[in-house]
Amino acid sequence: MKPIYLSAVFLLAMQATGLAQPIDSYTARLSSADHFNSTGQRLDSAAAIIRQDRANFYVYGNRDPDDEADSFFRSKDNRARLESMLNRGKFTPAARRAIVNGTPLIHVDIYEDSIDVAVEAD
Repeated sequence: MKPIYLSAVFLLAMQATGLAQPIDSYTARLSSADHFNSTGQRLDSAAAIIRQDRANFYVYGNRDPDDEADSFFRSKDNRARLESMLNRGKFTPAARRAIVNGTPLIHVDIYEDSIDVAVEAD
């Protein structure tokens, strides 16, 4: 019982100090196709664009050369959680602007209840 208790305390401490390891990660190019939904409507939020990128990758087979697979957003239910996960993660205003206004290469770290998004290149 004691080792289980110590393991739980260690995991909580890791999460509290930001040392938690991602459960998955991927890199993707957010091309112009990712800026429009399946009905052709322009997307105006970074979360919607990232979600569309994953839908394009998994549902529509519309993949950019820089796009990598991930196991988490393969699920439609998990893609639906993307915006709330993004709101709990690390995501700078500059990264949001780069995504909405351009076609950057992004890196996404996926955690249990959050995602961190960083722009690697414009």
